[in-house]
Amino acid sequence: MSSITDPVADMLTRMRNVLMVRRKFVLMPTSKLKLAIAMVLKGEGFIDDYELLRSKSQRIIKIHLRYDENNIPFISGLKRVSKPSVRIYVGRKEIPRICGGMGIAILSTSHGVMTGQEAWKRNIGGELLCYIW
Repeated sequence: MSSITDPVADMLTRMRNVLMVRRKFVLMPTSKLKLAIAMVLKGEGFIDDYELLRSKSQRIIKIHLRYDENNIPFISGLKRVSKPSVRIYVGRKEIPRICGGMGIAILSTSHGVMTGQEAWKRNIGGELLCYIW
Protein backbone atom coordinates (compact mmCIF):
# COMPACT_ATOMS: atom_id res chain seq x y z
CA MET A 1 0.00 0.00 0.00
CA SER A 2 1.45 3.36 -0.97
CA SER A 3 1.44 6.30 1.38
CA ILE A 4 -0.23 9.58 0.52
CA THR A 5 2.24 12.45 0.37
CA ASP A 6 -0.39 15.21 0.18
CA PRO A 7 -3.55 14.34 2.13
CA VAL A 8 -5.29 17.66 1.39
CA ALA A 9 -4.85 17.20 -2.37
CA ASP A 10 -6.15 13.64 -1.98
CA MET A 11 -9.22 14.97 -0.15
CA LEU A 12 -9.92 17.59 -2.81
CA THR A 13 -9.43 15.07 -5.63
CA ARG A 14 -11.82 12.59 -4.03
CA MET A 15 -14.42 15.32 -3.59
CA ARG A 16 -13.96 16.54 -7.18
CA ASN A 17 -14.35 12.99 -8.56
CA VAL A 18 -17.50 12.32 -6.53
CA LEU A 19 -19.02 15.67 -7.52
CA MET A 20 -18.51 14.83 -11.20
CA VAL A 21 -20.59 11.64 -10.88
CA ARG A 22 -23.17 13.35 -8.59
CA ARG A 23 -22.91 11.00 -5.62
CA LYS A 24 -24.28 12.10 -2.25
CA PHE A 25 -21.21 11.42 -0.09
CA VAL A 26 -17.49 10.68 -0.19
CA LEU A 27 -15.43 8.47 2.14
CA MET A 28 -11.77 9.07 2.96
CA PRO A 29 -9.22 8.38 5.69
CA THR A 30 -9.39 11.04 8.36
CA SER A 31 -6.88 13.43 9.88
CA LYS A 32 -7.16 16.53 12.04
CA LEU A 33 -6.51 18.78 9.05
CA LYS A 34 -9.20 17.09 6.92
CA LEU A 35 -11.70 17.40 9.78
CA ALA A 36 -10.88 21.09 10.14
CA ILE A 37 -11.38 21.66 6.40
CA ALA A 38 -14.70 19.77 6.56
CA MET A 39 -15.80 22.02 9.47
CA VAL A 40 -14.98 25.13 7.42
CA LEU A 41 -16.86 23.76 4.38
CA LYS A 42 -19.91 22.97 6.52
CA GLY A 43 -19.80 26.38 8.17
CA GLU A 44 -19.70 28.09 4.76
CA GLY A 45 -22.55 25.94 3.38
CA PHE A 46 -20.59 24.05 0.72
CA ILE A 47 -21.40 20.63 2.24
CA ASP A 48 -24.41 19.35 4.17
CA ASP A 49 -22.59 17.49 6.92
CA TYR A 50 -19.69 15.24 7.81
CA GLU A 51 -19.35 12.35 10.20
CA LEU A 52 -16.64 10.12 11.61
CA LEU A 53 -16.96 6.38 11.04
CA ARG A 54 -14.82 3.73 12.66
CA SER A 55 -13.58 0.75 10.71
CA LYS A 56 -11.42 -2.05 12.09
CA SER A 57 -8.10 -0.43 11.27
CA GLN A 58 -8.74 3.33 10.97
CA ARG A 59 -11.20 6.15 11.28
CA ILE A 60 -12.98 7.32 8.13
CA ILE A 61 -14.62 10.65 7.46
CA LYS A 62 -17.86 10.65 5.47
CA ILE A 63 -18.63 13.99 3.83
CA HIS A 64 -22.22 14.52 2.67
CA LEU A 65 -22.07 16.78 -0.38
CA ARG A 66 -24.66 19.45 -1.05
CA TYR A 67 -26.73 19.73 -4.24
CA ASP A 68 -29.57 22.04 -5.23
CA GLU A 69 -33.01 20.91 -6.44
CA ASN A 70 -31.67 20.42 -10.01
CA ASN A 71 -28.87 18.13 -8.76
CA ILE A 72 -26.20 20.79 -9.36
CA PRO A 73 -23.45 20.76 -6.73
CA PHE A 74 -22.81 23.80 -4.53
CA ILE A 75 -19.08 23.26 -5.10
CA SER A 76 -18.18 24.09 -8.68
CA GLY A 77 -14.41 24.09 -8.27
CA LEU A 78 -11.58 23.07 -5.94
CA LYS A 79 -7.93 24.03 -6.27
CA ARG A 80 -4.97 23.07 -4.09
CA VAL A 81 -2.61 26.04 -3.68
CA SER A 82 0.11 25.21 -1.18
CA LYS A 83 1.80 21.86 -1.78
CA PRO A 84 4.34 19.87 0.23
CA SER A 85 7.07 20.86 -2.21
CA VAL A 86 6.09 24.55 -2.46
CA ARG A 87 4.42 26.10 0.57
CA ILE A 88 2.52 29.34 -0.05
CA TYR A 89 2.19 31.71 2.90
CA VAL A 90 0.20 34.93 2.85
CA GLY A 91 -0.08 37.86 5.19
CA ARG A 92 -3.33 39.54 6.11
CA LYS A 93 -3.12 42.01 3.24
CA GLU A 94 -2.27 39.31 0.67
CA ILE A 95 -5.31 37.02 1.28
CA PRO A 96 -7.04 36.62 -2.10
CA ARG A 97 -10.74 36.98 -2.85
CA ILE A 98 -12.09 34.04 -4.82
CA CYS A 99 -14.67 34.59 -7.59
CA GLY A 100 -15.50 38.08 -6.37
CA GLY A 101 -16.32 36.85 -2.88
CA MET A 102 -18.46 33.88 -4.00
CA GLY A 103 -15.72 31.39 -3.17
CA ILE A 104 -13.44 30.94 -0.19
CA ALA A 105 -9.75 30.57 0.46
CA ILE A 106 -8.91 28.14 3.28
CA LEU A 107 -5.91 29.03 5.42
CA SER A 108 -4.03 27.18 8.12
CA THR A 109 -3.14 29.79 10.73
CA SER A 110 -1.72 29.80 14.22
CA HIS A 111 -5.34 30.02 15.43
CA GLY A 112 -6.48 26.98 13.44
CA VAL A 113 -7.92 26.35 9.98
CA MET A 114 -10.26 29.09 8.80
CA THR A 115 -11.50 30.98 5.77
CA GLY A 116 -9.53 33.84 4.30
CA GLN A 117 -12.23 36.30 5.28
CA GLU A 118 -12.15 35.19 8.92
CA ALA A 119 -8.34 35.40 8.97
CA TRP A 120 -8.55 38.90 7.49
CA LYS A 121 -10.99 39.96 10.23
CA ARG A 122 -8.68 38.52 12.92
CA ASN A 123 -5.70 40.29 11.31
CA ILE A 124 -3.62 37.13 10.81
CA GLY A 125 -2.09 35.31 7.87
CA GLY A 126 -1.02 31.74 7.32
CA GLU A 127 -0.50 28.94 4.83
CA LEU A 128 -2.91 29.14 1.89
CA LEU A 129 -4.22 25.58 1.61
CA CYS A 130 -6.85 25.70 -1.15
CA TYR A 131 -9.59 27.60 -2.97
CA ILE A 132 -13.21 26.45 -3.05
CA TRP A 133 -15.83 28.07 -5.29
